Amino acid sequence: MYRLKDKIRDVPDFPKPGIMFKDISPLVKDPAALRLAVYQLLHPFLGRDITVIAGMEARGFIFGSLAAWELGVGFVPLRKPGKLPYNVQSISYDLEYGSATLEAHIDAFDKNDKVLVIDDLLATGGTAKASCELIESLGATVVACAFVVELDFLNGRDKLKDYEVHSLLHY
Repeated sequence: MYRLKDKIRDVPDFPKPGIMFKDISPLVKDPAALRLAVYQLLHPFLGRDITVIAGMEARGFIFGSLAAWELGVGFVPLRKPGKLPYNVQSISYDLEYGSATLEAHIDAFDKNDKVLVIDDLLATGGTAKASCELIESLGATVVACAFVVELDFLNGRDKLKDYEVHSLLHY
């Protein structure tokens, strides 16, 4: 994992003073590191009955779509309001530095879907928990959540205690 950790850049005071942002841009630029990250995200779930991957806007789209391609399953984007063209279901939640809303098409999942939720970062767990609730409100089952980076000191995993959680890098 040191190969991946070396590709995460710290950006102080972004998006506001006091936040140390973990920038994945160097990781996704490096094809070998990106491939390794996607493989490691999926490794615990190979052979499991996953029918779709969901990724949160925007960096979850990167890892989620690549993971879906690798597994040969569909990808569902969980978007910010006003970005999806069809009827949507919404959920609002608190972040460590504000609040947000995610949306999915009302027909994005069905009752037989087994969903792996993927994002770049687990911080306070608000986005991930809201994503799981949104997916379940649309009738699907969340199998697990997978993250490239987890900020352990923010205890986001506590909000996901009802789900299996897999993170590659811990800070």
